Amino acid sequence: MATITFKGNPVTTCGDLPVTGAKATDFILVKSDLSNFSLADATGKKLILNIFPSLDTSVCAMSVRKFNELAAGKNDTLVLAISKDLPFAHNRFCSAEGIKNVIPLSGFRNTGFGKDYGIEITSGPLTGLYSRCVVVIDRHGIVRYTEQVPEITQEPDYEAALKAVDQIP
Repeated sequence: MATITFKGNPVTTCGDLPVTGAKATDFILVKSDLSNFSLADATGKKLILNIFPSLDTSVCAMSVRKFNELAAGKNDTLVLAISKDLPFAHNRFCSAEGIKNVIPLSGFRNTGFGKDYGIEITSGPLTGLYSRCVVVIDRHGIVRYTEQVPEITQEPDYEAALKAVDQIP
């Protein structure tokens, strides 16, 4: 269980992020067209999992915009923007913002992802949503980098995540 803060107040998550070097747990999340997306669908690609509470907050929206911009030139790299927002909200946001370099995914249908990755918030006003995290997974499904942002209202360390991607052969 991780303890982080939301506007300075402590909140907890259901567990801890996967350990660097561990095999990433498979998941099934929902794309904007309501089809499923699993870790297996990204075999052979480098992955940046940009996980956040909701697109309806400025920091979450900024992280999607920023990863969309920064990942545009990364070969064989997919950025997954993951929240519990409905796929319709993901689609509306990405269309309005011109987001083309990320795959928006919703955990509304599958509660296992938040628990398996230790990111589901279990206390405070955001209970049930995902905490702000970044997980980088290599082409073979091995976790190479994780970040649990200590204060939910702060942006993740984009440079550290991209550096981890660049270090994957």
